Amino acid sequence: MGFEAAAGGGSGGIRALTRRKQVDSDRARAAGGQQLAKELSVTQLIAIGVGSTVGAGVYVLVGTVAREHSGPALTLSFLIAGIAAALSAFCYAELASRCPSAGSAYHYSYICVGEGVAWLIGWALILEYTIGGSAVARGISPNLALFFGGPNSLPWILARHELPWLDVVVDPCAAALVLLVTGLLCVGIKESTYVQGIVTILNCCVMLFVIIAGSYIGFQTGWVGYKVSGGFLPYGVNGMLSGSATVFFAYIGFDSVASTAEEVKNPQRDLPLGIGTALSICCTLYMLVSVVIVGLVPYFAMDPDTPISSAFARHGMQWAVYLVTSGAVLALCSTLMGSILPQPRILMAMARDGLLPPFFADVSEKTQVPVKSTIITGICAASLSFFMDVSQLAGMVSVGTLLAFTIVAVSILILRYVPPDEVPLPSSLQASFRLSQECDEEKARDENREQGTSEIKDVIVVESISDPLIEKQLYASKLDEVKRRKTAACSIASVCAGVLILTSSASVTFLPFLAMCFLCIFGGLLLLAGLGMLCWIDQDDGRHSFGHSGGFICPFVPMLPVMCILINTYLLINLGAGTWLRVGVWLVMGVFVYIFYGRTHSSLTDVVYVPTAQADEIYASSSSGFVA
Repeated sequence: MGFEAAAGGGSGGIRALTRRKQVDSDRARAAGGQQLAKELSVTQLIAIGVGSTVGAGVYVLVGTVAREHSGPALTLSFLIAGIAAALSAFCYAELASRCPSAGSAYHYSYICVGEGVAWLIGWALILEYTIGGSAVARGISPNLALFFGGPNSLPWILARHELPWLDVVVDPCAAALVLLVTGLLCVGIKESTYVQGIVTILNCCVMLFVIIAGSYIGFQTGWVGYKVSGGFLPYGVNGMLSGSATVFFAYIGFDSVASTAEEVKNPQRDLPLGIGTALSICCTLYMLVSVVIVGLVPYFAMDPDTPISSAFARHGMQWAVYLVTSGAVLALCSTLMGSILPQPRILMAMARDGLLPPFFADVSEKTQVPVKSTIITGICAASLSFFMDVSQLAGMVSVGTLLAFTIVAVSILILRYVPPDEVPLPSSLQASFRLSQECDEEKARDENREQGTSEIKDVIVVESISDPLIEKQLYASKLDEVKRRKTAACSIASVCAGVLILTSSASVTFLPFLAMCFLCIFGGLLLLAGLGMLCWIDQDDGRHSFGHSGGFICPFVPMLPVMCILINTYLLINLGAGTWLRVGVWLVMGVFVYIFYGRTHSSLTDVVYVPTAQADEIYASSSSGFVA
């Protein structure tokens, strides 16, 4: 059981989709060739997390969500969205500290779920970061133009130009900024993070100015925004929750911290701290800004495009427009760096696993960063931002992130209840494995011959010793463990199916009311049954030795990951048919790339799966043989 080669039926069909790789150990790292530089500390991780998360969206979302959804309760919308994001952050923190290698959600799903799901997650993240970086870059030039006298006032070489014969508006400024950030990232992770930290600090200073100056004005004017006739919840609780779903996307970005796990000096300690602290800072800033701005201007009178600068202008502070615009530009530049940083590391991780050409796995010996992958990423993002108005594709960014959030939560459930009990043995050690098998078989034959030549009374004694009550108990406990793992796997599948049915039936509008109620009840029962069973059965003892120990442990399992799966799936379902159609085309392209390249070039094609304990023995005997 578990000794079959993955190549035998594993290079094609279902076996190829479900094969899983091993957590990178120190032994695997030593044999893995080029490695990234371990330069990052917890303060640099916080800078990456905050810089990638606090984008220019907060300078716009405040007005849009307050006017259309939340009203004065905007602060509660940010708080609820922050709590929902924290569920995913807890899951990321445990997996990042247990499996500190490049690749983020792709890496975790390859270890816990399987190669097929990992490929789709990695392919979706490639799309997310490319379009995300391009969309951010296209948003910088209109803000920069305000410093040159207003819209369309940039110098000719940086201004947008329309190509009438192609009906395309090119943006040289966006492309130039993407190439500039790409060059900075090629210099080294330490240098690029230092620059991002400075930009992030300046952006936070602008937000602190908004909070402090706005609070002063609010106390002077009596906080008129909270004295409106509609009350604190003019759109009701449903409006506040709808606002939470909208502002949830303002928290996307902390997953960039997990993508740099291989470059962290002390990942078990610093990665959870970096993710948690970055998310806490973002949530605090968002809530304080929303408290102040909603109090300065009644929600129905807010400018949906420039809510913060217009709020200061209403109180005679016209000069604050330039300061707020500076904050928006800084936020966009920091987010641009955070969007381009993870993608080369995901490409590198996929190439290391053989799913992409080895070109992407090259690491510069001088800077110890994946320079080739970074350059390819920069060229693609710069070309997209130069030629295309990617605002219509912005929804596709959310698909990759929400898919990653969902699969990370599923990976936590798998890790706790059914962690992989077999690991792939590379072809270089399969000779040792076969030799070990032959030795065991020879030893068993010798024992049988010795037992055959012994006297009958010895046989009776041997039988009385070999079949005691303790052996029956061990056999029974082994059967119980197999039953527990099967029950846990079925329960996790029940949770996922229940969530999908419940969220889909609750979101679609074309179903009759009775059919929708029936499907919601059925999905809810599946979800509750799976969750109840996971709460009742014990977690696997193997979770304690899975990956690198001593790091963060996600609390409230299974409740927290299940809530995370439910929230993220609901948001995925509600992204819209147009978004899913465009993402579907990209994913179908990815399926063809996997079938014709990744499936046959995977590093797991010729491996043999053995129990973890036996793999450790083989590695130990192999290393001792080399020493001898």
